[in-house]
Amino acid sequence: MAVEDERTFVMVKPDGVHRGLIGEIISRLESRGLKLVAAKFMQIDRELAEEHYSEHTDKPFFEELISFITAGPVLAMAWEGADATRQVRRMMGETDPAEAAPGTIRGDFGLDLGRNVIHGADHEDVGANERELSLFFEPADFVDYERNDETWLYE
Repeated sequence: MAVEDERTFVMVKPDGVHRGLIGEIISRLESRGLKLVAAKFMQIDRELAEEHYSEHTDKPFFEELISFITAGPVLAMAWEGADATRQVRRMMGETDPAEAAPGTIRGDFGLDLGRNVIHGADHEDVGANERELSLFFEPADFVDYERNDETWLYE
Protein backbone atom coordinates (compact mmCIF):
# COMPACT_ATOMS: atom_id res chain seq x y z
CA MET A 1 0.00 0.00 0.00
CA ALA A 2 1.45 3.37 -1.01
CA VAL A 3 1.98 6.04 1.60
CA GLU A 4 -0.17 9.12 1.06
CA ASP A 5 1.42 12.41 0.00
CA GLU A 6 1.59 15.08 2.66
CA ARG A 7 2.97 18.56 3.11
CA THR A 8 5.51 19.39 5.74
CA PHE A 9 7.06 22.58 7.10
CA VAL A 10 10.84 23.10 6.91
CA MET A 11 12.87 26.18 7.79
CA VAL A 12 16.51 26.99 7.17
CA LYS A 13 17.42 28.88 10.34
CA PRO A 14 19.53 32.07 10.45
CA ASP A 15 22.78 30.14 10.95
CA GLY A 16 22.06 28.04 7.86
CA VAL A 17 21.24 31.15 5.81
CA HIS A 18 24.38 33.01 6.92
CA ARG A 19 26.57 29.98 6.23
CA GLY A 20 25.25 29.67 2.66
CA LEU A 21 23.54 26.30 3.16
CA ILE A 22 20.16 27.06 1.55
CA GLY A 23 21.11 25.52 -1.81
CA GLU A 24 22.61 22.40 -0.23
CA ILE A 25 19.53 21.81 1.92
CA ILE A 26 17.10 22.33 -0.97
CA SER A 27 19.22 20.05 -3.16
CA ARG A 28 19.15 17.25 -0.59
CA LEU A 29 15.37 17.48 -0.19
CA GLU A 30 14.81 17.54 -3.96
CA SER A 31 17.19 14.63 -4.50
CA ARG A 32 15.18 12.64 -1.97
CA GLY A 33 12.16 13.06 -4.26
CA LEU A 34 10.33 15.69 -2.24
CA LYS A 35 8.65 18.55 -4.08
CA LEU A 36 8.97 22.20 -3.03
CA VAL A 37 5.45 23.70 -3.07
CA ALA A 38 5.98 27.00 -1.21
CA ALA A 39 8.92 29.11 -0.04
CA LYS A 40 9.33 32.45 1.68
CA PHE A 41 12.62 34.19 2.45
CA MET A 42 11.89 36.38 5.42
CA GLN A 43 12.84 37.96 8.70
CA ILE A 44 10.73 36.54 11.54
CA ASP A 45 9.44 39.12 14.01
CA ARG A 46 9.09 38.44 17.72
CA GLU A 47 5.33 37.87 17.56
CA LEU A 48 5.62 35.16 14.90
CA ALA A 49 8.61 33.60 16.68
CA GLU A 50 6.69 33.36 19.97
CA GLU A 51 3.72 31.80 18.22
CA HIS A 52 5.91 29.36 16.30
CA TYR A 53 7.76 28.22 19.43
CA SER A 54 4.76 28.51 21.79
CA GLU A 55 5.26 24.97 23.14
CA HIS A 56 8.58 26.13 24.63
CA THR A 57 7.24 29.26 26.40
CA ASP A 58 7.91 27.94 29.91
CA LYS A 59 11.34 26.47 29.15
CA PRO A 60 14.53 28.20 30.32
CA PHE A 61 15.92 28.48 26.78
CA PHE A 62 12.82 30.24 25.35
CA GLU A 63 14.25 33.80 25.29
CA GLU A 64 17.51 32.61 23.72
CA LEU A 65 15.53 30.67 21.10
CA ILE A 66 13.40 33.72 20.21
CA SER A 67 16.47 35.94 20.08
CA PHE A 68 18.26 33.53 17.73
CA ILE A 69 15.39 32.88 15.30
CA THR A 70 14.72 36.63 14.94
CA ALA A 71 18.41 37.57 14.57
CA GLY A 72 18.63 36.98 10.83
CA PRO A 73 16.69 35.89 7.78
CA VAL A 74 15.22 32.40 7.40
CA LEU A 75 13.87 30.41 4.48
CA ALA A 76 10.46 28.98 5.32
CA MET A 77 9.41 26.17 2.99
CA ALA A 78 6.64 23.65 2.41
CA TRP A 79 7.64 20.32 0.92
CA GLU A 80 5.35 17.62 -0.40
CA GLY A 81 5.77 13.89 -0.90
CA ALA A 82 4.96 10.45 0.44
CA ASP A 83 5.43 10.48 4.21
CA ALA A 84 7.22 13.83 3.76
CA THR A 85 7.32 14.88 7.41
CA ARG A 86 8.96 11.69 8.61
CA GLN A 87 11.37 11.68 5.65
CA VAL A 88 12.49 15.24 6.41
CA ARG A 89 12.94 14.47 10.13
CA ARG A 90 15.21 11.53 9.29
CA MET A 91 17.20 13.61 6.80
CA MET A 92 17.64 16.37 9.39
CA GLY A 93 19.07 14.07 12.06
CA GLU A 94 18.99 14.44 15.82
CA THR A 95 18.31 17.91 17.26
CA ASP A 96 21.75 17.93 18.87
CA PRO A 97 24.27 17.84 15.99
CA ALA A 98 26.75 16.00 18.22
CA GLU A 99 24.31 13.07 18.22
CA ALA A 100 23.21 13.38 14.59
CA ALA A 101 24.48 10.74 12.21
CA PRO A 102 26.91 11.67 9.44
CA GLY A 103 24.97 12.13 6.21
CA THR A 104 22.13 13.95 7.93
CA ILE A 105 21.81 17.71 7.55
CA ARG A 106 22.55 18.38 11.22
CA GLY A 107 25.22 15.72 11.33
CA ASP A 108 27.04 17.31 8.41
CA PHE A 109 26.43 21.02 9.07
CA GLY A 110 25.18 21.58 12.64
CA LEU A 111 27.67 22.94 15.14
CA ASP A 112 25.82 22.81 18.44
CA LEU A 113 22.34 22.39 19.90
CA GLY A 114 21.52 26.08 19.53
CA ARG A 115 22.94 26.32 16.02
CA ASN A 116 21.58 23.28 14.24
CA VAL A 117 20.83 24.89 10.84
CA ILE A 118 17.31 23.55 10.18
CA HIS A 119 13.86 23.18 11.68
CA GLY A 120 11.31 20.61 10.56
CA ALA A 121 7.80 19.83 11.70
CA ASP A 122 7.32 16.98 14.15
CA HIS A 123 6.12 13.88 12.28
CA GLU A 124 4.38 12.54 15.37
CA ASP A 125 2.18 15.63 15.77
CA VAL A 126 0.17 16.26 12.59
CA GLY A 127 -1.54 19.23 14.25
CA ALA A 128 1.82 20.93 14.87
CA ASN A 129 2.78 20.50 11.22
CA GLU A 130 -0.49 22.05 10.01
CA ARG A 131 -0.15 24.86 12.55
CA GLU A 132 3.39 25.69 11.40
CA LEU A 133 2.39 25.65 7.72
CA SER A 134 -0.51 28.01 8.44
CA LEU A 135 1.72 30.38 10.45
CA PHE A 136 4.02 30.95 7.49
CA PHE A 137 1.81 30.40 4.43
CA GLU A 138 -1.62 31.32 3.12
CA PRO A 139 -3.49 28.73 0.98
CA ALA A 140 -2.70 30.78 -2.16
CA ASP A 141 1.06 30.44 -1.47
CA PHE A 142 1.07 26.73 -2.33
CA VAL A 143 1.80 25.77 -5.93
CA ASP A 144 0.36 22.51 -7.22
CA TYR A 145 2.36 20.90 -10.01
CA GLU A 146 3.66 17.52 -11.11
CA ARG A 147 7.38 16.79 -11.28
CA ASN A 148 8.61 14.97 -14.38
CA ASP A 149 10.07 12.16 -12.28
CA GLU A 150 7.06 11.44 -10.06
CA THR A 151 6.15 8.25 -11.93
CA TRP A 152 9.65 6.96 -11.17
CA LEU A 153 9.63 7.79 -7.47
CA TYR A 154 6.70 5.75 -6.13
CA GLU A 155 4.87 2.57 -7.03
